[in-house]
Amino acid sequence: MTPHVLPLARLSRASDTEFSMEPDAETRKRIAEALSLRGLKKLRFTGRLTAVGKYDWHLQGQLGATAVQECVVTLEPVTTRIDVAVERSYLENMPEPTVEDFEIPEDDTAEPLPQTLDLHDLMTEALALALPDYPRAEGVALGQAVFAAPGVKPMTDEDAKPLAGLAALRDKLAKDENDPEK
Repeated sequence: MTPHVLPLARLSRASDTEFSMEPDAETRKRIAEALSLRGLKKLRFTGRLTAVGKYDWHLQGQLGATAVQECVVTLEPVTTRIDVAVERSYLENMPEPTVEDFEIPEDDTAEPLPQTLDLHDLMTEALALALPDYPRAEGVALGQAVFAAPGVKPMTDEDAKPLAGLAALRDKLAKDENDPEK
């Protein structure tokens, strides 16, 4: 088992560094609490860290987890199986973005080279990114909520469409043109 904090300057650049993490029940419970999960039944993070050039590193990994979240509609537990690839490039000479000229880089796996790499933090971050944003129980759909003050006709999605009234106006104008009394 590999320690979860790797000092990159002390790793061998001649061969890959393999890692495998399967947190115990107590650690999974802490991660579940940190991510507002109902539970985290299984969690495994494996991969390899490869030296690139003189200073840079490339991480390729696989994250597997079984997470239990609340359904956004019913609040019932929803179990999700996650199996995702995790890839990061740690670069020594990574340009710092400026506030005036900030663009999202093409390579979103690139990060500045840290002194140490915390695999536990990386695993938790990858899990948080892989979780469904709005988990729903099977067969559950969001309904339409309509609210208005007493005595006021509620506004619907159709009413909010910017061109929704044009068809009614067209029909009214066509009716007025065909009306011989005008």
